[in-house]
Amino acid sequence: MSVQSYLSLSPEVAGALSAGKPVVALESTIITHGMPYPQNLSMAREVEDVVRANGAVPATIAIMDGKLKVGVSGEDLEVLAREGHKAAKASRRDMASLLANGVMAGTTVATTMQISALAGIKIFATGGIGGVHRGAEASFDISADLEELGRTPVAVICAGAKSILDIAKTLEVLETNGVPVLGFGTDDFPAFWARESGHKVDQRFDDAAGIARMLTIQSDLGMGGVLIANPIPEEDAWEASAIEGFITQALADADAQGIKGKAATPFLLQRMFELTGGKSLESNIALVKNNAKVAADIAVALAGKRA
Repeated sequence: MSVQSYLSLSPEVAGALSAGKPVVALESTIITHGMPYPQNLSMAREVEDVVRANGAVPATIAIMDGKLKVGVSGEDLEVLAREGHKAAKASRRDMASLLANGVMAGTTVATTMQISALAGIKIFATGGIGGVHRGAEASFDISADLEELGRTPVAVICAGAKSILDIAKTLEVLETNGVPVLGFGTDDFPAFWARESGHKVDQRFDDAAGIARMLTIQSDLGMGGVLIANPIPEEDAWEASAIEGFITQALADADAQGIKGKAATPFLLQRMFELTGGKSLESNIALVKNNAKVAADIAVALAGKRA
């Protein structure tokens, strides 16, 4: 069977791609493992609305019914949101097994990039990428997102790397993998809930048209993915010093409970939600919507260059 036989594109997404219209991919582990129900469902719908309002077609991606579904919506989106943590969390190594067994799964950044590339989608909006976990010198816990960015030609718009990670090491691994790290309106690499991490981006761009030009050249050169760091809006941001205490506590709790590997990030995000009285979730939703807007703007600019 061909790779395309495993893809299931919604009529809307298929039509948009065929017509050369702008499309923005959206991941689904943020739905299944990043937020509780029903906030996750509301967030998913709101993010899709933001993409539409800014001129692009949203394509939420997940593994369902033995298929790589591109453009999950309606009843399927609600099923995914209700399933939550009962759904699998799919990274690159899991994809074939999940398809073979017909298991429902939310797709991580790495897997969403893969499926986006298979479908022909060049722009993908998420919250924050995975990266090098704190203490990785002992645990070797490094997200597959970083290697995927080095080999898969999809542009990922995010609010940087999650503050629970070792951002300095994450940027080093991105450099090793040849991934351009661009700042959208910023010289400083953001840290998810915080607008600044103290580390610089490789290049700064202040408009979607400039990034579209860069992405066109990146594609012409046959190179891999691009990371576009878009800071959380100021009104929703935390000071890095204010959030660090909560992160330290969440990490200690994970260590005490032996939480490791792919279970670590969902646990830490849930613990941050509890420790901050729900405020971390509010910020999370705000930054995802902001990333969706920027992604739609870039997708529109990129489609214009292809026309």
